[in-house]
Amino acid sequence: MFTNLKLGLGFTLVAAILSGCAATPRAGPDDRAIEANAYVKVSAKDRQVGIDYALVDINASVLAYFGKEEAASFGGFGGGRGGPPTLPLGVGDVVAISVFEAQSGGLFIPADAGSRPGNFITLPEQTIDRAGTISVPYAGRVRAAGRSVDEVQQEIEDLLANRAIEPQVVITTVKSRSSQVAVLGDVRAPAKFELSPAGDRILDMISQAGGLSAPGIETYVTLQRRGKTATVLYDHLANTPAENIYVAPGDTIFVNRERRTYLAFGATGLSGRFDFEESGLTLGEALGKAGGLLDGRADPAQVMLYRTVSRDALAKLGVDTRKFASNEVPVIFRANLRDPATFFAVQKFAMHDKDIIYVSNSDSVELLKFLNLVNSVSSTAAGVSGDVVDTRNALRAL
Repeated sequence: MFTNLKLGLGFTLVAAILSGCAATPRAGPDDRAIEANAYVKVSAKDRQVGIDYALVDINASVLAYFGKEEAASFGGFGGGRGGPPTLPLGVGDVVAISVFEAQSGGLFIPADAGSRPGNFITLPEQTIDRAGTISVPYAGRVRAAGRSVDEVQQEIEDLLANRAIEPQVVITTVKSRSSQVAVLGDVRAPAKFELSPAGDRILDMISQAGGLSAPGIETYVTLQRRGKTATVLYDHLANTPAENIYVAPGDTIFVNRERRTYLAFGATGLSGRFDFEESGLTLGEALGKAGGLLDGRADPAQVMLYRTVSRDALAKLGVDTRKFASNEVPVIFRANLRDPATFFAVQKFAMHDKDIIYVSNSDSVELLKFLNLVNSVSSTAAGVSGDVVDTRNALRAL
């Protein structure tokens, strides 16, 4: 009888522990309670996420394509070589026009003008209107927007040639509103700046805006021009002269600080979010910042790095990407640190912003977890049966 009682209590206790009995301490409802009380459940078959991914082992051939972080470029805008762009007149520019004549008694200089510093007259300053024209007496309206100063001067001279005495025209740009560049974001003095005819490059404009207000290693520079956009890390821009291209009228430069981070989970010394703190962070260095692998838990052969990679990059590697619909393919890179050569590989494999590192537990750890659970259950069951025997003896003593 007591044998049956002992077995019954043991099985009851095991069932209670394995089913998550409500009597055990909890910080909140368990997964069964949450699922049972849900009004609506949205789930896929077998509760699968449904995201297809590629698994790529890190080796020497992979390093040829992922050995260093790809740097974006401003090369598509041009302006890296040659001279600065020309700055034509534009709508909104304020100009002053001076007309010189060879001698007095002409169209603009009367014969009795007396002592003068020169035979010229300066017209009142005027703004190039929305139609792109300016007004010159006896010459009428002259198209100025989109043309160089020399072209407009020559046309006015030709229009006045039959009226004035050997006219010569000088146009001075008082304010160049059409040749401005806006510098915004994480700079000390964001504003719009007029371009110099000598030419201004991207770093020149950032300097005019007071320089960066954030660390250069975490700062990105975005150039917008006529609907086209490109973004470059500031350190790459500063260290690569070819990227420091000339800006053009109407450009917008946006300087943005963005913390470059990665996540580390699993059997690492530290788990959480980590800052790059340097531009050329590698997988080996990232593992070191996360405390390395836990000697008593980690499986060195299962170090995973999660990242989305372009289809073109995978195609160059020889991966069949036909099953993936998107241009960005989820990829898990796996490093086998049981192989000594892999330590050289992870020191060359570049980290990207928002990468995720996961180190799996070894199979022996999972086995120990199960054995500990069995030992805990059997010990508890033995204790309960001992209590039953003690109670029986006490009753007999009465």
